Amino acid sequence: MRDPEDAPESTDPISADVIRCDACPVLCRIRKGQSGACDRYANADGRLFRVDPLVILQRTLDSGGKFVPFLDPKPWNGEMIPAANTFVTGIGATTTYPDYKPAPFIVSSKSAGVDMVTVVTEGIFSYCGLKIKIDTDRYLGPEQAAVRVDGEQVGHVTTAEYGSQMLALGGVRHLTGGSKKEGNVTCEAMLKLSNKQAVELAIDGGSKVRVQAGAAPIVNGEQEERMRVGCGSATIGIFAKQWFGHCDEVIVVDDHITGVLTEHQAGRFLDMRPGGIRVRGRKSTPGRYFKVAEPGMGWGGTNITKPLSIIEKIDPKIAWPGMRLLMVSTTGEDAAWFVLDRDLKPQPAAMPDAVKRVVERIAENCEPALCSVLFMGGAGGSLRAGVTENPVRLTRSVKDLFTRVTCGGAPVYVWPGGGITVMVDVLRMPDRSFGYVPTPALVLPIEFTMTRDVYAEMGGHVGNIVALEEVLRTTRHEVRSA
Repeated sequence: MRDPEDAPESTDPISADVIRCDACPVLCRIRKGQSGACDRYANADGRLFRVDPLVILQRTLDSGGKFVPFLDPKPWNGEMIPAANTFVTGIGATTTYPDYKPAPFIVSSKSAGVDMVTVVTEGIFSYCGLKIKIDTDRYLGPEQAAVRVDGEQVGHVTTAEYGSQMLALGGVRHLTGGSKKEGNVTCEAMLKLSNKQAVELAIDGGSKVRVQAGAAPIVNGEQEERMRVGCGSATIGIFAKQWFGHCDEVIVVDDHITGVLTEHQAGRFLDMRPGGIRVRGRKSTPGRYFKVAEPGMGWGGTNITKPLSIIEKIDPKIAWPGMRLLMVSTTGEDAAWFVLDRDLKPQPAAMPDAVKRVVERIAENCEPALCSVLFMGGAGGSLRAGVTENPVRLTRSVKDLFTRVTCGGAPVYVWPGGGITVMVDVLRMPDRSFGYVPTPALVLPIEFTMTRDVYAEMGGHVGNIVALEEVLRTTRHEVRSA
């Protein structure tokens, strides 16, 4: 990623050898054979040229005549592709900056006999961020802690969700509201993550984590394998009947809710004899305990490595010698078997095969630990002027479901409320979908699809509509399976 000051500018006046790129506010002056600061536009013999081709998505048919994504593995042979089942994305389309211009491509086509229009552009997003979901119980850092790349804050730790730690990265404050270095580092990290590349993040007061969309997180150099099957209470509920008859007590260690089988409603349902073991922490409801330990890299996302340390007391009026105790984590990665001696002290013992099978089943029911990267940005600004002269009508049309929004052909979630705030899973987008401009901001392909009548009613740039066949005939493009 290049800095705006590294842009190929010249003190020479604009001439046959130097052209000005107006694709973003940087306004690079580009000499022949060179590209601008974003590496997306170049000077080809005095003509501003989009380096990457326009990406076309083509659906293929199965033997029953149904459309099936990725059915045809054969590469495109260079022949003209049919317009049917073809979708023009915003990837490689160019931008509408300055936004008084109509979108680069306003494409007409037919779908099931209905006249459709797809408005295609590459939007420049300063108001954007990433939501990162990391499947792990490991302690990444305190909520609200700064997340850093190369020492610069690029986001923060946000509220954890069920079995996952969550980060919020980017946003206009980090892109444009801090130092120049902070903005550039934030933009580069977001660009890599959005394009499915790996980035090393450091969390204040916590861990270092390597994040890549669709890949397992690597926390402090160790790759995570499993996402927990549930909290300690949920694990008790799932496996109680399978433990019944093989264990006298089960404690499922979890940073959030530690479960104790014989106290738990599941144990009571099975008429299990109370075990008399009280664990540390705050009792929530029977068999469910909060804060048995501090968060960490140990059992169940706690800081403990010796599971017996969470036992506060064993009631001699209830427990008995020979009582069988299983302690296990919510992923099954950690498990230990104990038998109480005559003094009611838990002694390590060989785990019975029947109990091992249930522990292995916990692991079997854990999904693979993965990182998810969701791009979120506001498309309710000036790029709408490339669609219509009356932008609020586009917003209303999207909210009323007359207009469908996609990013690189991928479906998006449109947030309720004002504006067009979209969220998209980057894994569902084609490779290399994202670009950047050194303002700094990310460039996102975005498409608005509606019927031709709806487009005309919203005051769209009807005079700029081009038939899909014409786009395919006259525009350098790359065909990918949809």
